[in-house]
Amino acid sequence: MLAALALSPSHADQVPPAISLRAEPFEPRNVQLLDGPFRHAAQLTADYLLTLEPDRLLSWHRKEAGPSPKAENYGGWEARGLAGHSLGHYLSGCARMLQVTGNPEFQERIDLVVRELAECQAANANGYVGAIPEGKRIFSEIARGEIRSSGFDLNGGWVPWYNIHKLFAGLIDVARFTTNAQAVVVATNLANWTAEATRNLSDAQWQRMLACEFGGMNETLADLYALTGNTNYLSLAQKFYHRVILDPLAEGRDELAGKHANTQIPKIVGAARLYELTRDPRQAISEFFWDRVTRDHTYVTGGNSQGEHFGPAGELSRRLGPQTTETCNSYNMLRLTRKLFQRDPQARYADYYERAMWNHILASLNPENGRVCYFVSLEPGGHKQYLGLHDFTCCNGTGMENHGSYNDNIYFHGRDELWVNQFVASELHWAEKGLRLRQETVFPKAGRSRIAILADKPLRLALHVRHPAWASNGFAVKLNGQTVDARFQPQTYVTVEREWQTGDVVEVELPMNLRTEAMPDNPARQAVFAGPILLAGDMGPVGSTNAVPAFVTEEPLSKSLAAADGEALNFRSWNIGKPRDAILKPFYELHDRRQAVYWDVFSAEQWQRQQLQHAAVQAAQQALEARTIDWFQPGEMQPERDHNVQGERSDAGEYSGRKLRHAVDGGWFSFDMKVDAAGTNELICTWWGSETGNRMFDILVDGQKLATQRLQNDRPGEFWEATYRIPLGYTEGKTKVSIRLQAHPGNFAGGLFGARMVRPNGGT
Repeated sequence: MLAALALSPSHADQVPPAISLRAEPFEPRNVQLLDGPFRHAAQLTADYLLTLEPDRLLSWHRKEAGPSPKAENYGGWEARGLAGHSLGHYLSGCARMLQVTGNPEFQERIDLVVRELAECQAANANGYVGAIPEGKRIFSEIARGEIRSSGFDLNGGWVPWYNIHKLFAGLIDVARFTTNAQAVVVATNLANWTAEATRNLSDAQWQRMLACEFGGMNETLADLYALTGNTNYLSLAQKFYHRVILDPLAEGRDELAGKHANTQIPKIVGAARLYELTRDPRQAISEFFWDRVTRDHTYVTGGNSQGEHFGPAGELSRRLGPQTTETCNSYNMLRLTRKLFQRDPQARYADYYERAMWNHILASLNPENGRVCYFVSLEPGGHKQYLGLHDFTCCNGTGMENHGSYNDNIYFHGRDELWVNQFVASELHWAEKGLRLRQETVFPKAGRSRIAILADKPLRLALHVRHPAWASNGFAVKLNGQTVDARFQPQTYVTVEREWQTGDVVEVELPMNLRTEAMPDNPARQAVFAGPILLAGDMGPVGSTNAVPAFVTEEPLSKSLAAADGEALNFRSWNIGKPRDAILKPFYELHDRRQAVYWDVFSAEQWQRQQLQHAAVQAAQQALEARTIDWFQPGEMQPERDHNVQGERSDAGEYSGRKLRHAVDGGWFSFDMKVDAAGTNELICTWWGSETGNRMFDILVDGQKLATQRLQNDRPGEFWEATYRIPLGYTEGKTKVSIRLQAHPGNFAGGLFGARMVRPNGGT
């Protein structure tokens, strides 16, 4: 990477915080990453951003404004109702990478995009600029008070305010991190349009509108108020207050179960920003939310949610699947954590940041090709599934920003204080103090870090070095070779206050002891850490069928593992694995392999009982097979040929390693199934429990309606089976029937992951 340019941002805040912020972050250009996994991830993302074509990201903006597109739009979500959201992330990513790399090409691309947005805005003539398909119709209806929403749909559009928020956020990052002055002009024009579009809405209409995901509109409008001093934007930000979510939190109630997680987190980030600027006690909800999410809804990676939704507080052990821990959620939780640390620099915030940074954000990027994850699976025996570089989902978008933000949270400062929060190889330049600090470390491969001081002149300063919660034994801090005489307490800071000068060296010893963390609702389901680094079992190549072992031991699991030969932080279980032992390695290093993060740990007596339960499950499966008449696996060529699959607007697919078939936009598909001509038959269908959106369809047997099925987040994070008893008259005298899944207009049918025709349990 190149050295950072000496860039002066085009705008600084005109409005100071209304509350005291004790700790301030450094400008990204003042913290440079040195060699290590974070610098590598940042470089991969920088390279990816430079492969993207601005004119293709701008295509829908020009199409909606009137000027002809200069290039074809990208595919994925950029070809659907969320077209345009990626451009905001792209602006944010490029603005940060300009600071990180100093590559002037990022400034050139930013200037081009902002200039094109201004042209589109001028063509619209009212301040609006956006790529939302039918956006002008949608917002015209809203302005007239015609509001229709079902959560992710607003007047027929896919989360339009969320889309606008991404553009606002990108423009504000450009203003803060680059020399482009036009970004604030475009943002203020867009904010003026927002005010006009919502001017006549009643409070009830506002709340109806806010039922549809709106991202962090409250935060970006508050940021724009801080940048410009225009109180109209503050008033507008305060109107994006979703009472049904924020009021319970303000009153200290966790009512998050069943809520779409990343719809809520940006609202809390915005509330935290408004509290900074106004001290409004109604907005002082972020500490409670952060405490509850990190304590009761967060997995060991630092990520949260299953199937994009929060579950009941403290109930995580049965919510493990391929759709755990959406990466966008951790992106926003880290942004919230940063704000809370600025208010109150506690080590617990930095500890959480470390957990999520290493074990979710870094772990979500494939170090070979820069592809990122939507979900970071915690399914036992599952694997990380990477998005295509041009899928342009929400997590592709936050992925453009995540890996250019590592340098933001290593160091913080006060007037005469400096916090060392993360043990990451890096160099800090604190120009106002004439101070350079170089942190040399290969952490976590070795548990130590060396911090060297270079000062223009002697400087009195309080240096706070984090004592992590996980470093209970063996943590030490040395100054110029002498152990600092301090009472070390995990999850605090060791403070050295003195006059610093060139040549001073602080050395930190960080014991990377093995430890375990258990599920809050199942002490026997445990994850293993070396220091802060989550270890995962390597279960073999994707597509292999090795079962995830259980561990049977009379000792704590951390004492039943031993270092494996070869790489640092690789461990092996010894004679405790059933049916076999396992190799554990850092989760952030495990890619394109099946994995295990949580382990079931038993004593010998408990294991004996577990085997009896397993035998009962096997017996139930054998009984099901005995009454099966026919089995159909959708999405596979030969089974579909054998079962005479027909359809319109229907496709086969695959999810979580399982084949499926569905129909879209009112389409249908059918397949033949053998039946018992003389007895009662039951159809068992397998569905994915996290399906959302418009998924209502009829199930017909030889043209006669059997049931209407709606799939709406029925069993988040797991496959489930529904049983439909077929009336005797539908099958009597027949050896086979045609099963048809017919989508309602504008809806999906399925996805169907399996169909089984059976005789009823116990006969008829």
